[in-house]
Amino acid sequence: MSSRASHLVAVLMGGPSAEREVSLSSGRECAKALRVAGFEVIEIDAGPDLPAQLAAAKPDCVFNALHGRWGEDGCVQGLLEWLRLPYTHSGVLASALAMDKTRSKSAYRAAGLPVVESVLASKAEVCARHVLPVPYVVKPNNEGSSVGVYIVTEGSNGPPQLSAAMPETVMVETYAPGRELTCSVMEDHALAVTEIITTGWYDYTAKYAEGGSRHVCPAELPEDVFRACQEYALRAHKALGCRGLSRTDFRWDDSRGVEGIVLLETNTQPGMTPTSLAPEQAAAEGISFPELCRWMVEGASCDR
Repeated sequence: MSSRASHLVAVLMGGPSAEREVSLSSGRECAKALRVAGFEVIEIDAGPDLPAQLAAAKPDCVFNALHGRWGEDGCVQGLLEWLRLPYTHSGVLASALAMDKTRSKSAYRAAGLPVVESVLASKAEVCARHVLPVPYVVKPNNEGSSVGVYIVTEGSNGPPQLSAAMPETVMVETYAPGRELTCSVMEDHALAVTEIITTGWYDYTAKYAEGGSRHVCPAELPEDVFRACQEYALRAHKALGCRGLSRTDFRWDDSRGVEGIVLLETNTQPGMTPTSLAPEQAAAEGISFPELCRWMVEGASCDR
């Protein structure tokens, strides 16, 4: 879009994914911020009738606050392309690549970014034997927010017994020890690095429950590690073909300096409440939440 503000912005939120509640929270906060920024806003809980909802609303632009499958894996992006509605965040291909952990890792490797070993395996195989040397992590190949993550350690009593809700094919990756770091990118600019401090694994509860984690932004890191995370986040953003806002997560083994940084994944639609990681990082550089949301709307576009 041009730098001129759209008159009516449709904020998509909710949807059918495992991250529905997170998306509703993000969407409400974004809608509130966009109104502060001067936009007229309509909030849409995205469902099977979304094309009809959009046709009735006739927005100038769509703010995509959906999380998880369908909302950030290229599906809704394809619909918006078909409708020729400018939308925020990444397009079809980048969204699909980032959501598919195995394919995104292939893109990272091609760009020379540091990742751990990983394989795709059937759920039955993972339950029957150790697919990789312990310690390792088992997760869905295409979910976010640490949904369905199993950590298998030296003290584990055999291979994991995955829940019935896990998909038939899962990703198994070598466990990366160390501190949790994350860095957001606004198009071609890497923001401050945040360290996430928890009492255990940074799982769904730690991410979203009250007091589940603490953010240190900017992170208190050696200068070379801080800059490397920013560089890697920007390179990951470009390697996947992202646009607008993205956030890349890392583990850092602080006994190994820069060599201890491992890239985990890139989120093309980070959480968007004022206290979420990406908005906190923007605020650290003097960008308010309404200003960040305005910037995202003004950069909204279609791929084709």
